[in-house]
Amino acid sequence: MVNWKTIPLGNIAEFRNGVNFDNSSFGEGIKVINVSDFKDRMYPDYSLLGELDAASKWHEESFLKKGDIVFVRSNGNKNLIGRSIYIKNLPNDVKVTYSAFCIRLRFKEDIKIDSFFYLYVFKSPLFRALLSQFGNGANINNLNQDILKNIKIPVPELPTQKKIASILSAYDDLIENNNQRIKLLEEMAEEIYKEWFVRFRFPGYKDATFLDKEGKKVAHGTKGAIPEGWEKKPIKDIVDIISGYAFKTESFEEDGDYGLVTIKNVQNGFFVTKTTDYIKELPKNIKDDIFLKDKDILLSLTGNIGRICLVYGDNYLLNQRVAKLKPKTEDLFEYVYLFFRSDFLRKTLENYSNGAAQQNLSPVDTSELKFITPPDELLEKFSDITKSFFDEIILLLKKNQILQETRDLLLPRLISGKLSVEGLEVEEMNMAAEPHKIL
Repeated sequence: MVNWKTIPLGNIAEFRNGVNFDNSSFGEGIKVINVSDFKDRMYPDYSLLGELDAASKWHEESFLKKGDIVFVRSNGNKNLIGRSIYIKNLPNDVKVTYSAFCIRLRFKEDIKIDSFFYLYVFKSPLFRALLSQFGNGANINNLNQDILKNIKIPVPELPTQKKIASILSAYDDLIENNNQRIKLLEEMAEEIYKEWFVRFRFPGYKDATFLDKEGKKVAHGTKGAIPEGWEKKPIKDIVDIISGYAFKTESFEEDGDYGLVTIKNVQNGFFVTKTTDYIKELPKNIKDDIFLKDKDILLSLTGNIGRICLVYGDNYLLNQRVAKLKPKTEDLFEYVYLFFRSDFLRKTLENYSNGAAQQNLSPVDTSELKFITPPDELLEKFSDITKSFFDEIILLLKKNQILQETRDLLLPRLISGKLSVEGLEVEEMNMAAEPHKIL
């Protein structure tokens, strides 16, 4: 570090462990941050948090305030311990707390620091290196208040803190804006899907004939009625479900030419690009379908069954317990993705996999499940309307990946003082286009 003093973190912050609760505590009124809510987020997604009963008597200090930072305290995965998340934009209608597997940091009121700067300190390799002093190698088994209090952190001058935070947060602001656009585009596509294929208000529906279970003509909106020309078909008529390859564990590497996509990389939404396992040498009998590309759709076959995500990027291979959904034709992509993302199909697959003879989701058996399928011409029209939505989603995801990678390259250099912020302005960085110029 360049002329920056260091002090124990406990000199400028205080800490509090999270709340203990059990199943009887769940209800409505108090949002709660759990370890599973951290991921690689900078801030919580309050819409995804679980809720506790507001009638529960929690101490007022258990509720989070703007500017708090929450750490993962304890987890079976050592790599997750010490992850942090910053509290901002708290919802107005409910209070937010955090589980006993977490620790809250709150900066002392009489200390002049930029809390955003320290979020980036905690996100940096520097912090992981500092934690390693209290554990075995790079990981620790549990994070506690004493460890946090005694970690010595850099304390640059306040203007320098603010400038570093401003530079790094500019990336995150762009990423967040892109995420909002992605969410809006997906919601628009999903709404059209529901309007056409769930509510049956597709183009020309007023002139269409609707039939009940006995094949009699009925009015639109009659319970159980479907449009004439729609047929009950097996899933395999519109999509191939291709299982991943059973790579041997001994072939896994920490780095390599191909990232290996395992069940943990399949989140409900978009592919998690930070794989932890790699393959250097490809098996001789590997098939082309195991190589992933943009807009491939992945389906989880075990664990949290039925999760769906989109792939963006290349040089990835598909491991077992995950399947790729390959639409029969290109103009079926949008329908297949939204069909498998629907709550109806997710619940159907979960129930199907829980049978006595069915511990996991079988691609072969799943392919035989039958559902009401719209005619080809309607599916083509749906693709014509929604294709641009998904093209832009993939483009925005790739932009975010570039922004994240550039921010992550800058982060350790700025936090360590190796890259001076003197004369470095956010506007001059041309972040998304040519990040190498500032490195």
